[in-house]
Amino acid sequence: MDIQIRRVKKFYEDNQVLDIDELSIENGKITGITGPNGCGKTTLLNIIGGLDKKFLGEILYDNEKLNKAIKEEMTMVFQKPYLLKRTVYENIEYPLKLRCLCKKETKKRVLDVMERLEITDLADKKGHRLSGGESQKVALARALVFNPELLLLDEPTSNIDTEYIVTMEKAIIQFNLENKGTIIIVTHNIEQSERLCHTVVNMNKGKVIS
Repeated sequence: MDIQIRRVKKFYEDNQVLDIDELSIENGKITGITGPNGCGKTTLLNIIGGLDKKFLGEILYDNEKLNKAIKEEMTMVFQKPYLLKRTVYENIEYPLKLRCLCKKETKKRVLDVMERLEITDLADKKGHRLSGGESQKVALARALVFNPELLLLDEPTSNIDTEYIVTMEKAIIQFNLENKGTIIIVTHNIEQSERLCHTVVNMNKGKVIS
């Protein structure tokens, strides 16, 4: 999915937190958004994801404004994800049940993504009783399982052990290679953005600086 951001401004009362004249997110690529705390990274991600509609300007998705069909082809993984009070397996299969996939294909996809992210041992645990790191793993699995055209990630590895970050990054790259999905990742980790991303957008004080 190609994203075009044009003349986007965001205010909280009299405080302007975003001022982006033009920004293009290339279809099928991984784009990183980096910058200091409070620079507007997550605010921009929320706007792209349709969670924040109180802004000026225009965002186009494959040259269309946000609509129901586009929303169904995108998903966002939050830094502090919300999981259903069901098992991990049920949490991951949920997007597929919404899309009425057959049971055989649903099971295949869920087991595959759990294996990729090395969380098969969590399958029967309740989602709301997981640690922060475990929740992030499950949230990523739930996002990847239905092969979205647009995947938005907000600090997806912030609570993850260093040795496991490699597994998550590998799953993100594999998804991009296999499904050609567009990915936007907000991260403070410059090294991570260099490992993962085709393009890195640097922000400061609500503006794109490079």
